Amino acid sequence: MNSHHHHQFLFMFLLFFAQKIELLTTEAFTGTYGINYGRIADNIPSPDEVATLLRAAKIRNVRIYDADHSVLTAFSGTGLQLVVGLPNGYLKEMSANASHAMTWVTENIQAFLPKTSICGIAVGNEVLGGGDDELMEALLGAVKNVYNAINKLGLADVVQITTSHSQAVFANSYPPSSCIFRENIAQYMKPLLEFFSQIGSPFCLNAYPFLAYMSNPEDIDINYALFQKTKGIYDTKTDLHYDNMLDAQIDATYAALEDAGFKKMEVIVTETGWASRGDDNEAAATVNNARTYNYNLRKRLAKKKGTPLRPKFVVKAYIFAIFNENLKPGPTSERNFGLFKPDGSISYDIGFHGLKSSSADSSLLSLKVVRAQGLSKSYILILTISAAASLLFLKQ
Repeated sequence: MNSHHHHQFLFMFLLFFAQKIELLTTEAFTGTYGINYGRIADNIPSPDEVATLLRAAKIRNVRIYDADHSVLTAFSGTGLQLVVGLPNGYLKEMSANASHAMTWVTENIQAFLPKTSICGIAVGNEVLGGGDDELMEALLGAVKNVYNAINKLGLADVVQITTSHSQAVFANSYPPSSCIFRENIAQYMKPLLEFFSQIGSPFCLNAYPFLAYMSNPEDIDINYALFQKTKGIYDTKTDLHYDNMLDAQIDATYAALEDAGFKKMEVIVTETGWASRGDDNEAAATVNNARTYNYNLRKRLAKKKGTPLRPKFVVKAYIFAIFNENLKPGPTSERNFGLFKPDGSISYDIGFHGLKSSSADSSLLSLKVVRAQGLSKSYILILTISAAASLLFLKQ
């Protein structure tokens, strides 16, 4: 190979790896397991301690419900992939005013990139089907203005724009194949899906077998909700069998998307979990059931498998939540979804280690984690590029 061709070959090689790095920086979800970091509590660890806890547990994907700067700063340089929330209270203002969206994105997203790995913005939460018509009307405008701001700043390949939906957007979700979007939200859902399909965003679903089981314990086998042995359900229209409720809820979503004309859109579960304590009328909220659900869910996600209806779309889910949140309103269950207690110890054992062990252990652990995760994929690729580049110079 003559010198010119050699340089050309190495240049192509470098270009290939540069593209690989670009892909790594734009991945909105690494692996299949993530967690929600809710902070409606006055007794939980500091964001720095939370970053240490998550890294020790090797949980990379994290969602927060606002853009709190103390969290964005604490997660800087950690390699944790963060989805930031734009709370519902901002939607009308963002929808009405593109410059407000630009200011919000500049101050809360751009200012922290790239040190803090912000890979997404969740614009509003459970807006459609939530009963506030003004919010529902504002959602698409807010989504578009936030996306346009991200796009103008050259960040559209790095930061994915989404919004999460509850089960309230569906009609007839049983059997899964019969699921469609509710008529009264279709006017908002269709244009939103149209826009998301244009920009390549997934459909984000908050799916709780816990809530579905509690609403109908007579007809639903709790083992089906907990990923335990059960006869499951059979969907005659698709000739598919379901041995757990989460898969059925995801496939019901795929059926509704297909019915609406969006067969190719991916579904990501942005919240799922099981409460470990509840009121007298929440008998299913026990430590044992919460442990069973979250342990089996973790195993299910680790298989990196799709669902019966969409076997090629590997199921990805963010667990709700890191902590029990003592200031949340509503029934007792609402304050007891955490995998960890406020002091950082585990609520129950599903294979994670808490912050609470002897201080010598935890400092050693965090050092090990920093070392193990310090060499990120991107860094290794950069080393490869540097090696190739030095080869280039040596050949001259």
